[in-house]
This record gives sequence, C-alpha cells and structure tokens, in this order.
Amino acid sequence: MILQGIAFYVFAALLVASGVMVISSRNPVHSVLFLILAFFQAAGLCLLMGAEFIAMILVIVYVGAVAVLFLFVVMMLDINFRELRQGAMEVLPLGGLIGLILFAELAAVLGGWIVAPGVEKLAGSPTPSIDTVSNTVALGRLMYTQYVYLFQACGIVLLVAMIGAIVLTLRHRVGVRKQDIGAQLARRRDEVVAIRKVTTGEGV
Repeated sequence: MILQGIAFYVFAALLVASGVMVISSRNPVHSVLFLILAFFQAAGLCLLMGAEFIAMILVIVYVGAVAVLFLFVVMMLDINFRELRQGAMEVLPLGGLIGLILFAELAAVLGGWIVAPGVEKLAGSPTPSIDTVSNTVALGRLMYTQYVYLFQACGIVLLVAMIGAIVLTLRHRVGVRKQDIGAQLARRRDEVVAIRKVTTGEGV
C-alpha cells in the first residue's frame, strides 16, 4: 500500500504539472509534448486503479495517434500567433463563460461525494457481474449496448477531425506536374504513336 500511494502521488503530481505546462507553454510544439507526457501519467493512474484497458487506450490511441496528429498539424501549419493573440480579447467573454460552466461541472462532481455518500460504492461497479468478468469485458458490454450511439458519435467526431487536419495541411503548389488519369484515358492512339518507315542502314 505504501508503494502504491507513493506511485499515485508521483503520477498525480506529474500529471498536474504536465497539464499546467500544456496551457502555459508559449511554443505549441512543447505544449503537445507535455500533453503526451500527461497522457502517460494518466495511463499510470489507470493502471493503479486496475483499469489496464483504459491505460492501454491512452497510450496506444491518444499518444500514438491523436497527440502525434496534433503535433503533425502544429508543425505543418504556418500559424501567425501574433495575429491570433490580437483577437483574443474579443472572445474573452465567451471563454470566461465556458470556463465558468466547466468549473460548475467540476464542483458538481466533487460535491456529489458529499451530497450522496453512497455513490462511491457504485463507482467501481459498471456491471452487476463485475466480480466475475474483467474490466475490459465490462467496459465492452456498456460501450456496445447502452452507449453504442455515443460511441459511434465519438468515432464520427474523430473522423471529422482527421479530415480537417488533412485539408488544413494540404498544399497546392504552382508549377508541379501531376498525373491526370482522365486526360491519359482521353488521348487517342494517333496523337501519341507515330509510325515511320525506316530503310535498312539508316537511322530515324
């Protein structure tokens, strides 16, 4: 128990520090790298709780795909951050409102343990047969039965994000010769083939 407690505080401290560095770093590439570090610390916390499937998802999906995609987009886009900061004051009221909503949600989650003390007994029991199956099986039952539509909606959101990243990083360069399949198929034989009669001993 002492070793698990030490590991928890180490992972939690590094996770909080990484989250602070994500939003405070001036370089966006550094922010993405700190985000990857935060994902690893969150995966460590999930392992301590016995949720090995969630930990592997954080490492494989978020670190291996999403965070690398963020880093790719940030490095490929030519973003002028001075122009972005100029319009920051215009959206400050909206950002403050969203921040208040998120703070209220966090306060409701944290206050729920005081208002309803019995909810902590249900937190670790996603299915009635949690003692007989692993957390991967229990999570799969919930995800593909009760929350299947939300799961599909998350997949659509990720697909839209991937398409948007591809569109934003697409570059159209002038003067680059590209293959046109339609033009190739539309060409006739007499336009590209020339038959010449060459006598013996003479060149073309």
